[in-house]
Amino acid sequence: MTDSRLADLATRLPALRLLTDAADLEHYGRDWTRRWAPAPLAIALPASVEEVQEVMRWASGHGVAVVPSGGRTGLSGGAVAANGELVLSLERMNRMLAFDPVDRTLTVQAGMPLQALQDAAKAHGLVYPVDFAARGSCTIGGNIATNAGGIRVIRYGNTREWIAGLTVVTAAGERLELNRGLIKNSSGYDLRQLMIASEGTLGIVVEATVRLTNPPPPAQVMLLALPDLDALMQVFALFQSRLLLQAFEFFTDVALRHVLAHGAQRALDGDYPYYVVTEFDAADEAAQEAALAAFEAGVEQGWILDGVIAQSEAQAAALWRLREGITESVAPRKPYKNDVSVRISAVPAFLQAMQELLGREYPQFEVVWFGHIGDGNLHINVLKPDDLDDAAFIAQCEQVTKRLAATLQQFGGSISAEHGIGLVKLPYLDSTRGAAEIALMRGVRRAFDPQGILNPGKLFAPEPI
Repeated sequence: MTDSRLADLATRLPALRLLTDAADLEHYGRDWTRRWAPAPLAIALPASVEEVQEVMRWASGHGVAVVPSGGRTGLSGGAVAANGELVLSLERMNRMLAFDPVDRTLTVQAGMPLQALQDAAKAHGLVYPVDFAARGSCTIGGNIATNAGGIRVIRYGNTREWIAGLTVVTAAGERLELNRGLIKNSSGYDLRQLMIASEGTLGIVVEATVRLTNPPPPAQVMLLALPDLDALMQVFALFQSRLLLQAFEFFTDVALRHVLAHGAQRALDGDYPYYVVTEFDAADEAAQEAALAAFEAGVEQGWILDGVIAQSEAQAAALWRLREGITESVAPRKPYKNDVSVRISAVPAFLQAMQELLGREYPQFEVVWFGHIGDGNLHINVLKPDDLDDAAFIAQCEQVTKRLAATLQQFGGSISAEHGIGLVKLPYLDSTRGAAEIALMRGVRRAFDPQGILNPGKLFAPEPI
């Protein structure tokens, strides 16, 4: 605490928890990318909105850059502090603040983990339906910062659709109350929606009012084995036309091998090139018969080679683990990740183009594919060989990402579907957004943060002030 700026912060906020130990700096200064060496100035852990405001007033006065921090489960480098920034972690601000049974909303602090938010909704007989594998560690503030999607976008949409109101602290320490839970509000710009997916570059989300909905009807989970990529979209169209889908997720045989090696249980006897985990409403016997009929139709067409339907909650969880366990199972191989999206109708042609590109450009690398077919979001994980150092591996992958970005541009897709631009995708923003659009985005940022102290270097490169 020898830095005079930190001494001033401690004087202003004597109750503020402030960490400077090397282990804490490393822990809070990085996210799941693990590509940049963390080097923050310190870690601030405020316990109230007022403390966040005072931290930002201090940062603005001293010109100290601030990196907002939630669960740090992102894969774009959006929560990395590698250049002497103050990390502002909201993990202590993790409480439920209010439940409104009439509006069916829940107001929580931004540091609340997604799983805790879902449990709180369930305690009131309702659900917060946005969901993904990192639910136990990611936070609602981080979900909002990246407009996270996950495995049930096909049914419920992204985080954006469920945010009724936000409390935000600006770079200058001002407190903004955005939308206040209103359903209809045509009184000018919706700054709430502007904050969503802004990656902490416009303000710090400190509280959120989220909409809740009724629990879905009983569901069933099915694992399908498919022969090729063409069958993937055929089966999706078939099931979508006959069933009320909650999720439709695909992965490859390569992904399955890693998950099985990580402890998951095999569900089908044979080995197949592609797999789908799908979840659908099965409230009555008619819905279950429709699912069986859809499966049989897929088999008759040659689109489905094998399959199994869960007979219990435990079996359903085991099938879901085959998909949700992929990221954790490949983590030791330090994968280079791409999280991309195209329109659902463009998925078949894009998959074919990417299969050819990866086969040509990555012949020496193991590539793990999986994704959310129902919303056009695909995850590409290139696994680092043990005998190749990190820098050389990333350099080779970056060369192909340039071609990937160009391909996405041709298909009208996005280089980042649900993890943000952060640091990782910084060079490729212009493949998704036009020059005039980026210029306007920069102007918005300058309006909210003239000094450029909020999460600098993320989303787009910092400009001279």
